[in-house]
Amino acid sequence: MLASQYYIRTLREAPAEAEIASHRLLLRGGYIRPVGAGIFSWLPLGLRVLQRVEQVIREEMNVAGAHEVLMPVLHPRELWERSGRWDIFAPTPLRVKDRADREFCLGPTHEEVVTDLVAMDLDSYRDIPATLYQIQVKFRDELRPRGGLIRCKEFIMKDAYSFDRDRDGLDRSYNAMYDAYVRIFERLNLPVVTVEAEAGSIGGTDTREFMLLSENGEDTVYMCDSCDYASNAECATSRAPDAIEPLAESRRELVSTPDTRTVEQVTGLLGVTPDRLVKTLLFRAGDGFIAALVRGDRALNEFKLARFVKGEELRMANDAEVQSLTGARVGFAGPVGLPADVRIIADHEVRAMRDFVTGANQDDAHFVNVNLAADFGVDEWVDLREACHGDTCAQCATGTLQAHRCIELAHVFKLGTKYSSALDATFRDAEGNELPSIMGCYGIGVSRIVAALVEQHHGKSGIMWPREAAPFDATILLLSPDDEELRAIADNLYTQLQDCGLDVLYDERDASPGVKFAEADLIGCPVRVVVGRTTRNEGKVEIRRRADGHEELASLDEAVAAVLRLRESS
Repeated sequence: MLASQYYIRTLREAPAEAEIASHRLLLRGGYIRPVGAGIFSWLPLGLRVLQRVEQVIREEMNVAGAHEVLMPVLHPRELWERSGRWDIFAPTPLRVKDRADREFCLGPTHEEVVTDLVAMDLDSYRDIPATLYQIQVKFRDELRPRGGLIRCKEFIMKDAYSFDRDRDGLDRSYNAMYDAYVRIFERLNLPVVTVEAEAGSIGGTDTREFMLLSENGEDTVYMCDSCDYASNAECATSRAPDAIEPLAESRRELVSTPDTRTVEQVTGLLGVTPDRLVKTLLFRAGDGFIAALVRGDRALNEFKLARFVKGEELRMANDAEVQSLTGARVGFAGPVGLPADVRIIADHEVRAMRDFVTGANQDDAHFVNVNLAADFGVDEWVDLREACHGDTCAQCATGTLQAHRCIELAHVFKLGTKYSSALDATFRDAEGNELPSIMGCYGIGVSRIVAALVEQHHGKSGIMWPREAAPFDATILLLSPDDEELRAIADNLYTQLQDCGLDVLYDERDASPGVKFAEADLIGCPVRVVVGRTTRNEGKVEIRRRADGHEELASLDEAVAAVLRLRESS
């Protein structure tokens, strides 16, 4: 591709709102342009990278036995109501109405549509297993789009869905997709880690996320420094201290704590540290109420609580409900004297506490010197707390958890029959019994991978694309376009590299060497070839590998082989 005929629009400076490296460099390099918050246009260079990433994904999906389809962006409300997700999917999908006042959402994911699609044709056990995938635009009404392509309202995703006869078949399909994802990230030179994860509003079990460790990531993973344990923040567990023997007799005292509702206010007034207080958080769970207890210096992990109550609808108790249950305003709830029908669920760390502080279920009052057994009982002990950096690993009991910022790139689920049962994706087995198909779901953020590649592979002067994702395999810089001899050499080299199957960006523009060098580094193709003074004086071209700056001189006869060799090692 001749640079003079290609739509390349680089910027000297990135806009002020571009705070992370990938956002800045993709804007400056002429890869993307903003349309609105979390909405981007892909320029020619960016589209080439996107298509290269898509090609890697397609090749590995096809090798794994998946079949590509293309499903609609518009999803009828009725379909989502059948699965029960119209009102609960988070973040709330973007919704529209047609001229007949029928409601649709712009697909944030495609479980309903693909299940309905398969249900139309699925009849016999001979029709499955089958795995369908698509590369499609998705829409999510993110509250705070950020980081350029990291979190968008509109993005490109590869989503795949498997349909099997039984759990063993699901395991095989899941493993095939998992292995395909491993190969994809290896080919793209993205050193991901795989962690335990929450299924969220999609649902399912055995969920795993593929994470790229990055200081600009918006997620957190915890990894043990002594064993292979790794989990995202929503699922991470840590080892609790050993329980202590409870006291036989109560020592609690009621103290006045006027207008002190927060942990900081209460502990500051009483002169104790937050780890000497037990927080009591009240939730509505189904038709009843739960009191969740965690140590004062810990945060409650609502995902863990929701997992414990399973199918019961869970929400924080409102002010009126707290008043009815405790007789006090919000901020003074405690486990002592709660109604008998309130289930008390406590985190394991509370077992190691003695003479602690709790709310007194009275306005402007707390108890001190509260103890288990002597003052209240716990119905169930559950891991409820959010893990923290430095906690002891629950898996090996010797290592410590290290917190790392990261970017989520992919997620795999075992869905089971949640959607197939609701949307009638059933089949008849060999005995004629009608059964729901067993489903899996496998998503990978295609446009987010583009940002992740830049976060992982960049330097001060620009991007350093790995070979499989680069917009061009090599770039040729002709530094003296008016020199007919040098132009002929560059033209010939351009033709030879193309004949070898390489995509080449040939910069033969009438621009200064400084501009050409700066733009080449910014755009970041794996190999740069310079035809200039050294070519004229010594009959050699300068070849530089972008990833590590390795440079070498090659004669005109050796130049093509040298470019191929350096590209292969990029």
